[in-house]
Amino acid sequence: MDQDASKLGESLLENLKEMQRQLHKPDDMQIKAIRTGSSDTACLVIYLDGLSDDRLIQEDIVHFLQEKKLGSEEPSVSDSRSMERLLAGIEERLLPVAAAKRTVLWIEVIPSFLSGDTVLLFERCPEALIVKTRKWPERALQEPQTENVVRGPRIGFTESIFRNLALLRRQLRDRELVFETRTIGRRSNQVLAVCYIDDIINKSIVTEVTRRLDSLDIDMAPESGTIEQWIEDSFLSPFPQLLHTERPDKVVAALLQGKAAILVDTTPFALILPITFVSLIQSPEDYSERWLIGSLIRLLRVIAVVITLFLPALYISLVSFHQGLIPFRMVFQVAAAREGVPFPAFLEAILMEGTLELLREAGLRMPKPVGQTISIVGGLVIGETAIRAGIVSPVMLITVAVTAVASFAIPSYSAGITFRILRFATMIASAVFGLYGIILVAIMIVIHVLRLQSFGIPFSAPLSPQLGGDWKDLFIRAPITMMKKRPRFTQTRNVRRAGGKKKGDSP
Repeated sequence: MDQDASKLGESLLENLKEMQRQLHKPDDMQIKAIRTGSSDTACLVIYLDGLSDDRLIQEDIVHFLQEKKLGSEEPSVSDSRSMERLLAGIEERLLPVAAAKRTVLWIEVIPSFLSGDTVLLFERCPEALIVKTRKWPERALQEPQTENVVRGPRIGFTESIFRNLALLRRQLRDRELVFETRTIGRRSNQVLAVCYIDDIINKSIVTEVTRRLDSLDIDMAPESGTIEQWIEDSFLSPFPQLLHTERPDKVVAALLQGKAAILVDTTPFALILPITFVSLIQSPEDYSERWLIGSLIRLLRVIAVVITLFLPALYISLVSFHQGLIPFRMVFQVAAAREGVPFPAFLEAILMEGTLELLREAGLRMPKPVGQTISIVGGLVIGETAIRAGIVSPVMLITVAVTAVASFAIPSYSAGITFRILRFATMIASAVFGLYGIILVAIMIVIHVLRLQSFGIPFSAPLSPQLGGDWKDLFIRAPITMMKKRPRFTQTRNVRRAGGKKKGDSP
């Protein structure tokens, strides 16, 4: 588009044709032709049906333009000065109704119009008046669907980014809370917001987040997971380097720790960064309960991670290679249980674990009531039938069932999938090398975690590098009265949780 075509002209009809040309004459475009008050100027009110507030447009804007007298002293609009006074008068008197702005550029008119704003075009006027009348279809506030709330606010994010930002404002009434918004997606023109607390967060984190978001070059982000995959440190790592959540209280808690959050329009899932390995097993409920209960629950999750990763592999290695390590009284029971089973322990485990994963995926894809029934009944029926047919042993079925239950105790869905993938790696290693294979895989996982980073922060912190002060919120959660400082690994500007930085404090 050349320089002249990038701006509005003075002809009302030509401006309308240009707007229709750029938008390919959409069927949902609503056009109302009216004349403005005493000045009797031709005006077009243009908006998108379904994205704009019809009541506001009809009762306030159109009614105002038609019935409201702009002043008997208003001269005939035969020159630019009188038109300037007309536009200024309309803009001023529309302010109590809705925000309005003037522009001469199509590049500002079209995105605003597609977002639900109303465009006012006037005869012999090279400017457009954009009135904010957005009213997008959206669902009501509900409890988070993917994160069960045991104790805490039962309100989750929605698909509207502006409502989500309001939820954060409601919980965190801090003047230092910053929302940096931008537009992403060459075709979707979605709104993205980076949220952080200005006097807490390390500015290097904000700079790095901004740099990575500047590299975004996509048509559309249908979900925040697209942004996550684009800006994460290592796309080859099985571990998530950002957390996603539907809970505003979880985002607020992360912001107060010196982290940042990314919210994208059209999705209820916010991204939290940077994170560490320990973040994958933490939950807001850990801080709602007393420290003893919170510590016990967190330790149970650590045990659940170990069981998810190594229990089936341990069974395979003991049965296939290291029978001497099985307690004497259990040897005969295990041998009797496996009598008649035609498959080796490895194939037996792969068969049951694969079936379990199929049932889990089927339960997620089917309607909720049917999916839960399929998961429970299918598991019971298939397990019982497999034992009666002699395909698997009861001990293997117990092992798989305990592993499945342990995997559900991991708070992060993405982390749960990661541990399930690594479980198959440990099973294959144990089938080839026995216990040595399990140890080798464990060493490889530790080395990978030590090398991994999340936006410049070591993924293994605060274990490596060792930050003793952060161990109060590691596997054991210290009493709230003892947790007076923010995590050191985020290198926050304001170290203390309450009040400003005291003399002698260092990040």
